[in-house]
Amino acid sequence: MNKKVAVIGATGFVGKKVVNELSSRGYEVNAIARDSSKIETKNNVNAISADVNNTEEFARILKGNDAVISTFNPGWNNPNIYDDFLNGAKNIEVAVEKSGIKRFITVGGAGSLFIDGKQLVDGPNFPAEIKPGAVAAREYLEILKKNENLDWTFFSPAIEMGPQSEGARTGVYRTDLENPVFNENGRSMLSVEDDALVLVDKLEQNNFVKKRFKKKKKKSLSKILKFKTLLKHFTLTKFFLLHQLVEIF
Repeated sequence: MNKKVAVIGATGFVGKKVVNELSSRGYEVNAIARDSSKIETKNNVNAISADVNNTEEFARILKGNDAVISTFNPGWNNPNIYDDFLNGAKNIEVAVEKSGIKRFITVGGAGSLFIDGKQLVDGPNFPAEIKPGAVAAREYLEILKKNENLDWTFFSPAIEMGPQSEGARTGVYRTDLENPVFNENGRSMLSVEDDALVLVDKLEQNNFVKKRFKKKKKKSLSKILKFKTLLKHFTLTKFFLLHQLVEIF
């Protein structure tokens, strides 16, 4: 069992929940952010400041952990999100390799998920404001797929990931690989607490090694909606994504 875990982006919307989930299960957590003063420290949570652009120093900080969970995101409102996301994600991957750690789980986006053979980010109505970040996350997934040294996993959250999804840790879910899942109201919306739970579950179970996956609730008998129907929800999704609280390194 991995008992010492580094969480990158530990002050972000997802990262804070991952730190809490790991801490509640008795892990020693090295919570890493650009500004560690924002991290709530506990007996088993160490707050660490680091810059993802300094790979040598970052590798030194990561060394000694059993696994790394990255929730890095340079901010959906960042005008340079495409370059900053790709550069940051690639630097993190390099640092993890240099540190000698094998197990690496990273949180990407939903834009690379497929409906009817098309990726969401390629839809004609995909919001222009978030497209650069979504394209960067998709491109990074393809880069990560070529890594043969790390036991990596790429997690795609629900489409409507944002503050509206906070508050309910149900512990009830199932997983899928390439397609988004919708509830009976045609919404792809799951709690960030359950996202954190599933990330730690998959760490413990060592599932989806060298694969991308996403989470869906067991209780929902969702149908795969047609691409045209899905896009009706992007206006709402755009608002939530642009107002998401994320860590900026």
